[in-house]
Amino acid sequence: MPRLDESAEGVYIISITPFTDSGAIDLASTDRLIEFYIERGVTGITILGMMGEAPKLSGAESAAFARHVAQRIAGRIPIVVGVSSPGFAAMGELARAAMDAGAAGVMVAPAPGPRTDDAVFGYFRNVGEILGGIPWVLQDFPQSTGVQIAPSVIRRVVEADPSCVMLKHEDWPGLSKISAVRAMEGMRRISILVGNGGVFLPEELRRGADGAMTGFAFPEMMVGTIAAHRAGDAQRAADVFDAYLPLARYEQQPGPGLAVRKYILHKRGAISAPAQRAPRVGLSAADIADVEFLLARQARRLTELGLS
Repeated sequence: MPRLDESAEGVYIISITPFTDSGAIDLASTDRLIEFYIERGVTGITILGMMGEAPKLSGAESAAFARHVAQRIAGRIPIVVGVSSPGFAAMGELARAAMDAGAAGVMVAPAPGPRTDDAVFGYFRNVGEILGGIPWVLQDFPQSTGVQIAPSVIRRVVEADPSCVMLKHEDWPGLSKISAVRAMEGMRRISILVGNGGVFLPEELRRGADGAMTGFAFPEMMVGTIAAHRAGDAQRAADVFDAYLPLARYEQQPGPGLAVRKYILHKRGAISAPAQRAPRVGLSAADIADVEFLLARQARRLTELGLS
C-alpha cells in the first residue's frame, strides 16, 4: 500500500470500533463494517480515532485491531491509524506496529497541555522525531484537546517536517482557518480533510478542503457531496448535503453523539450491536424517537432527490 501523501482527497471515513455487549472487540462486525464503508464509496478509512473509542483500548488491543483491519482491507483502500497518546513511547510503538501491518500513515492530536504557539510547535516537532519519517496527519480538534493551533503554527510544523502531509481540520468555527492556511504564500501544500461530522462540508470544500475525515453514519452523504462539488455542481452538492444535515447535526452532539452513530450503524446492519465500552453514554427512549423521526424525514427527502 502506498504511503499517505499530500495528494490525499475524498472521504477517509472515521470508523467506529465495534464491541460486543460484553465489551470485547467484535471482529466479525469489524469485517462487515469495513465492507459497508467500502461499498458506499469511501476513499480510505481511519481507525482508532476519538470516535473510535481509542483511549478505551490497551496498546496490545490497538495494534491487534490495526493488523486485523489491514488484513481485511488487503490493500483496497488506504488506512490511517490514530496513535495519539499522552506518552511519546506508546505513540511511537503503535505507529510502528500500524505501519508494519500495512497502514498508509498515522494521525496525532496534541495531548492537553501546550498553551503557547512555541509550546504547540515544540510538541509536534517531538511527534515528528518520534515517528521518524512515518507520514502523519495533524489533528486540529481544540473542542476536545483544549489546544489551540494557529495557522502560523500549522505552517511552522509543515515547513519543519515533510512527513506531516495532512491537516485534519476540526476547529469550530473554523472556515477562516482553512482560508488562512490555503492563502499562505510559499507554504508546501498539504491535504486538508475536515471532521465535525461533515456539518460544514460544502462550505469547507469551497474554502479549499480536499475532502472529509469524519464518521457520520451515512458516508454516502460525504461521498455524494464531494462528487457533486468536484463536478462543479454546487447546487447538487448542497441538495445532497441538506438531505442529511438534520441527522448529521443530531449525531454531532457532544456526549450522546457516538451512541447515535452506533445506533444507526446497527440499524443499517453494519454492526451486530450498538455497544460501547465504559465509560459510555446511552440513548433514552426520547433520543431514539428523535433519531427515528429524522431517519424517516431523511428517507423521504432522498427519495425526492432520486438518491434512495
